[in-house]
Amino acid sequence: MNIFRRVLRWLFILGGIVAGLITAVAAFIAQRLIQPLRQPLWGTPDQVDMPYVDVTFPATDGVRLSGWFIPAPGNSLRKGATLIMVHGWGWNRLGEAATDVVANMIGASQVDLLRLAHSLHNDGFNVLMYDGRNHGESGSQPPMQFGEAEAQDVLGAIAYLHSRPEVAANRIGAIGFSAGANTVLYTLPETNEIQAAIAVQPTSPAHFAERFGAHQFGMLGKAILPLAEFIFQQAGGRPLKEYRLGTAASQAGQTPVLYIQGMNDPWGSPDDVQQIAIATPNPSGPLLVPGTDRFSGYQYLIDNPAIATAFFEQHLPE
Repeated sequence: MNIFRRVLRWLFILGGIVAGLITAVAAFIAQRLIQPLRQPLWGTPDQVDMPYVDVTFPATDGVRLSGWFIPAPGNSLRKGATLIMVHGWGWNRLGEAATDVVANMIGASQVDLLRLAHSLHNDGFNVLMYDGRNHGESGSQPPMQFGEAEAQDVLGAIAYLHSRPEVAANRIGAIGFSAGANTVLYTLPETNEIQAAIAVQPTSPAHFAERFGAHQFGMLGKAILPLAEFIFQQAGGRPLKEYRLGTAASQAGQTPVLYIQGMNDPWGSPDDVQQIAIATPNPSGPLLVPGTDRFSGYQYLIDNPAIATAFFEQHLPE
């Protein structure tokens, strides 16, 4: 009997430790959803020989946003064609530094959006890079809404671009990465002022959470992610299944959208992006690209900027 009681006591202790660990991890994930950790800027466009202007502008709901406007070279023949770059969750306008402990734990790798901006600038485009709400140097409006509320940032960016004489109002495109791709897709039903868009690895939030949890935590993910979602909801978020990215994409009108997705992405999936593309009235792709992890999909466009240039040359004609 004494042995039985000891075993039972240790089982209770072990169960308490596991429950505490699950709760702690879930709370940490929820906090990152509610108010992402801000990455400081680690560079500026002039470090790669691009002139730029520091800009601030309001999102359409008033959140203050900070960014850079990078004018096209003076000899550009693109006549005001301008691209808005929209970064992913937890990043900033420069991309993902992947230098903190958590980034190392989950297998994140660097995403250098300044490198892509440099290529597009050299190809003759104006480029607007900005920090989304709750990120970088921009204002706060928690919790994160997986692109739905963040669409107001892009609408604010479009309004800002109308104030610049270098910009042709009828030749504006957008490139979004991950949650930034979601943001672009949520923006398209709200405006006809984006003439073409590239969505790099957008994800349906519920699908992403399930795959991310399984990849990072195995069977414990089935307990951690629902608890994290519950905490997120207490902070003003909605159930993840209610963020219907395919519905937003289906209302994108005739704006051409190029989808790019890594074939071996352990968090998102080609099937999910295929379904989003099918719902889109005027899709291209998805372009399925090789790689070993989720970050390979982002890197593909950075390594192959001619894909973006060719797409926007076709859909933002002079």
